[in-house]
Amino acid sequence: MTLARITHSVAAAFAAALLALPAAPAAAQSNANANAPLVDQPFAEHHLALQLSDNDSKKQALTLSVAYNLLKHYGPDRIAIEVVTFGPGIDLLRAGSAHRAEVDSLISQGVQFDVCMNTVETIERETGKPVDLNPRAVKVQAGVAQILALTEKGFTLVRP
Repeated sequence: MTLARITHSVAAAFAAALLALPAAPAAAQSNANANAPLVDQPFAEHHLALQLSDNDSKKQALTLSVAYNLLKHYGPDRIAIEVVTFGPGIDLLRAGSAHRAEVDSLISQGVQFDVCMNTVETIERETGKPVDLNPRAVKVQAGVAQILALTEKGFTLVRP
């Protein structure tokens, strides 16, 4: 076999391997939440996604407590925390939430709070009224898609 033929075979095998790589997850991640930045903490050694999909004050308080405790344990520069709310869980991020001060305090310490706009749009369509959200919440089109993007990026998912 000549050198040219070997080079051609290697190049063809490399091209075939590239074509076999799955393209859907990267495309899905970029399209799912194009306007929602993933937590940007370059020095974080730990990455946590907290899921909140219930309108239960105890679960809301527990979620906030987990975030506070991990910030205390690791320090705000060593852990990236993103709380993703969808379904009834978005009530935590309503402007009039009983936990508003705690949410704002955590945001000030680098925790990102995401609100699912699919849920918000459904509520607005069903009630005919706008949902008044905490202006510091990050709007994501689909909360579950945001969780998927975070886990694909290496975040650990916890549902307190």
